[in-house]
Amino acid sequence: MKVILSCIHIIISVMMIFAVLVQQRKQGGFSGVFGGGTQADSGQWQRFTPLTKITIGLAAAFMVTSFLIVFLN
Repeated sequence: MKVILSCIHIIISVMMIFAVLVQQRKQGGFSGVFGGGTQADSGQWQRFTPLTKITIGLAAAFMVTSFLIVFLN
């Protein structure tokens, strides 16, 4: 079980790296890097691109598999 979970974890890691590298940069400068923006921009799931949604899902799956690997030890 631990070996299968580790293989899934590695596959998710590679997919997340690829998804992050494929995304285009925002033109927000340093304010975009540090999370700056207006209050109206936050909390709008519909404004995310499909690739951003995939990246968020992969990050969540990465965290879940990380916790499962730790708890199996």
